[in-house]
Amino acid sequence: MDGATEQEQQAKSERDRTLTTQPAPWHRSAVLAALMLAAFTFNTAENLPIGLLELISGSLGVSLSAVGLLVTGYGVTVAVSSLPLAHAMRAVPRRHVLTGLLAALVVSSLVAALATSYSLLLVARLLTALAQALFWAVMGPVAVGLFAPEVRGRVVGALSVAGSLALVLGVPAGTWLGQQSDWQVPVAVLAGLGSISLVTIAALLPTSRPEEERAAYGTRPDVRRFGTVLAAGALSATGAFTGYTYIVKLLGDVSGFSASTVSALFVAFGVACLAGVSITGVFLDRFPQAALTMAVATQAVGMLGLYTAGTQPVAAVVFLVLIGGALGPVFMTTQNAMLHCAPGRTDIALAANSGLYNAGIAAGAALGGLILPLADVRVTFLAGGLLTVGASAVLLGGRLLRCGPEPAE
Repeated sequence: MDGATEQEQQAKSERDRTLTTQPAPWHRSAVLAALMLAAFTFNTAENLPIGLLELISGSLGVSLSAVGLLVTGYGVTVAVSSLPLAHAMRAVPRRHVLTGLLAALVVSSLVAALATSYSLLLVARLLTALAQALFWAVMGPVAVGLFAPEVRGRVVGALSVAGSLALVLGVPAGTWLGQQSDWQVPVAVLAGLGSISLVTIAALLPTSRPEEERAAYGTRPDVRRFGTVLAAGALSATGAFTGYTYIVKLLGDVSGFSASTVSALFVAFGVACLAGVSITGVFLDRFPQAALTMAVATQAVGMLGLYTAGTQPVAAVVFLVLIGGALGPVFMTTQNAMLHCAPGRTDIALAANSGLYNAGIAAGAALGGLILPLADVRVTFLAGGLLTVGASAVLLGGRLLRCGPEPAE
């Protein structure tokens, strides 16, 4: 292992020291539920413009590509701000950080719901993105630190299930609600959900220094594996969103589905994502590296399958489900890896992972936007599939199967 001895001793020392008072069991469960709701809300906010693409375009009088930039700009903001924000806030008690982030989510969602211009909507989206950039860095250590080390994978799995529900319930429900009223209505609902999490966290999460958390440091630091996971996650995200950002167009123009059927397929995609993270979460504590490798490989098959057989409705549904079943587990397993192989503080490692993953999202959406005017929308899935194959090659080349969770004592 790469210079891990000193860090392992430090991590062990931090875990053995109980410098903070753990909240009561029902408080821990309530805080976890609030963090799950916040993850659901942030993920819904991030992806909702994909389902409301045409509604926002018509309402604000801008092109579909401009609305697509709401996704790209969001990802870029998260990518460039995750590490600086995590470093700047590294000494601030996590209760204060989380309440501030959730307050920003509520305010930015209200501003977006009231926006009458594209520029104001973009500003509101960027504020939400700034909050999300730091949220993913601090949420994991806070949540897993509330519970025993041997169930860390299951806690990460629960948070990932909540985030995946954004695709199952959040985006489809938001799309439907926007179609029945205005696109601003589902955006306003996000402010209400954020308020529930805000009040719960503010009331029940203890105030403590970040370095005193039981999950403040990686269990088995490994610099080489840390870098490999970062690279593979970024490539995988780029590949996924090169095509997924424009999935509505492919399902309608290439596969021939009606608008109502496309909405139903969004639900199927979300259900597949939820199933993927649920199944992966069960095995994450035992097979963390194998879970990541399998998720990336499944995504590659789905992306390339939509390119080759997207004109066939049945095949399109099959490969869409494969992508959905892989998309959530990829990010989930990379985040879990950070809690184990982080060479320093886990919040900084998680910020780096989230930042690079979102850089991949932004790059993918931008790459798809460049391809779209020049070629059939299927080509975005070819490019995305090849990038995902590259992520698989990085994982294999890095020989990841060395750094698993810390053995039970």
